[in-house]
Amino acid sequence: MAAARLGEMLVKAKIISEDQLKQALEEQSKSGGRLGYNLAKLNILEETEIVSFLSKQYGVPSINLVEFEVDGGIIKLIPGKTAKKYQLIPISRTGGTLTLAMADPTNVFALDDIKFMTGYNVEPVVASETAIEEAIAKYYEGGGMGRSADISAGDYSLDDMETGGFAGEMEVGDMIDVDEFDDLVQTAADDVEVIDDTDDDPLSMTVDAPIVKLVNGILIRAYKMKVSDVHVEPYEKVMRIRYRLDGVCKTVMNLPLKIRNAVISRIKIMSSLDIAERRLPQDGRIKMKLGRRAEIDFRVSVLPTLFGEKIVLRLLDKANLQLDMTKLGFEQQALANFQEAIHKPFGMVLVTGPTGSGKTTTLYSALAELNTDDVNIMTAEDPVEFNLMGINQVQMHDEIGLNFAASLRSFLRQDPDIILVGEIRDYETAEIGIKAALTGHMVLSTLHTNDAPATINRLLNMGVEPFLVASAVIMVVAQRLARRVCESCKEVVEVPIKALIDVGFKEDEASGITVYKGAGCHTCGGTGYKGRIALYEVMVVNDHVKEIILQGGTTFEIKEAAIQGGMKSLRMSGLEKIKEGMTTIEEILRVTFGD
Repeated sequence: MAAARLGEMLVKAKIISEDQLKQALEEQSKSGGRLGYNLAKLNILEETEIVSFLSKQYGVPSINLVEFEVDGGIIKLIPGKTAKKYQLIPISRTGGTLTLAMADPTNVFALDDIKFMTGYNVEPVVASETAIEEAIAKYYEGGGMGRSADISAGDYSLDDMETGGFAGEMEVGDMIDVDEFDDLVQTAADDVEVIDDTDDDPLSMTVDAPIVKLVNGILIRAYKMKVSDVHVEPYEKVMRIRYRLDGVCKTVMNLPLKIRNAVISRIKIMSSLDIAERRLPQDGRIKMKLGRRAEIDFRVSVLPTLFGEKIVLRLLDKANLQLDMTKLGFEQQALANFQEAIHKPFGMVLVTGPTGSGKTTTLYSALAELNTDDVNIMTAEDPVEFNLMGINQVQMHDEIGLNFAASLRSFLRQDPDIILVGEIRDYETAEIGIKAALTGHMVLSTLHTNDAPATINRLLNMGVEPFLVASAVIMVVAQRLARRVCESCKEVVEVPIKALIDVGFKEDEASGITVYKGAGCHTCGGTGYKGRIALYEVMVVNDHVKEIILQGGTTFEIKEAAIQGGMKSLRMSGLEKIKEGMTTIEEILRVTFGD
């Protein structure tokens, strides 16, 4: 959180005076540290008062870390280097949710990084800066949790990995020999054609080589299983292949290290990447044809890690792109509100959620509905995932200065009616987008926040004036993806009334709800789930919400006003999906917070 922003909020709340803020900022410029630390240092405010203020301002619980003992297994989930970088400490884990004590609970970059790193949903609580620094020193520097907790910072030996259980955790599943897997993909591999401009490359033409068949087989199997991502991960003793299916990673095979470099090189050749460059990240794309009709794309990301290059391939299957808005998962009233908003002549509609929550699909479905001959639609994307006929799509290239802000400026000279900005990451992009929305354009974009009401404060934290936000933003949509119950093995389960009430159902409706769960079968691979459904939180920025924004209201106040105006929170949307038999209680608890 910017010091100026915190200072302004404290002054506005009449907790400190303008002179006291000026004094603290001067001390901060001399000695460094965060504003809160310097306010406490000058005896203007106690750190506990600042924590209490931030807790109320953002509707986030507070915690006294001094009275809290953290389990070593929880500490190991986040490297010390990352904890120091973002000034946070993991304190507990419940199911699929990891709770973090943070000095700045609005730092969405930190929340996204931790979510991506650990695979858990992340729930922040506020703690004082001093307490977090002491906890980091205690758990990461004081040896309270063992050396393996800071494994990604490089402070360990190979002996640590062999004896600390880390390598053992990587060896999930059976080791599959190249020849054994080659037999599985023999028939499918003959139908594969890699679309490559460099047809004279001998390696890309040798389709009979076992490594080529192996890689083709991994990609074909991913396509047939309808996975979203393929992870190729080299470790000290094994090379692991994982698929992300319905939002959850699963190990499908471990390959011997002797073929590590060959597999990585093959994927890089297919992606038109530099096989000699192993020190820097690279991004590419693979386009494949299966038989005569099916065509699929893989977006490829290569990242150097400790034991070699890790590769993640994002499957982009246009045939599975759902552009029918009525089938995405909107409740009836939420869908009507969303359609009404995107059909307005001007304004800004924001879709928010973590990486992989389906924001792109929602925006593409909106564009598909708006895409007619009488409008000019332009998009700035990083990357362009799907090519849509009738829409002018621009790929970002930061290295040459073509970013979202630069594209937006150019778009305004291209006579657009509808503009899509892949993501609002900074003040400049937000300012130009809002001004475009105020000058007769419909602007669609995304942000990374936990829910719809928090998006307003995120824009304010970027530096956008409240009156501009209130005038331009007409709707914010937050979303998550929950796994569907497998229809092939779906069965009724008995759930205590109290458990339903604890999830969020009212006492009078809990008794009439039938809850389903997948028993596990061949269709769903024994998981009980097949496919995903979106949960939506659709916040209309009505006059009441605008008034609260102009008054500098908190996220909690905005949320209350939105719910009074008819908004259903993500948890409420999840409860509707449980009532309709689409998903399970466990899945809703995994992807949503309680209200």
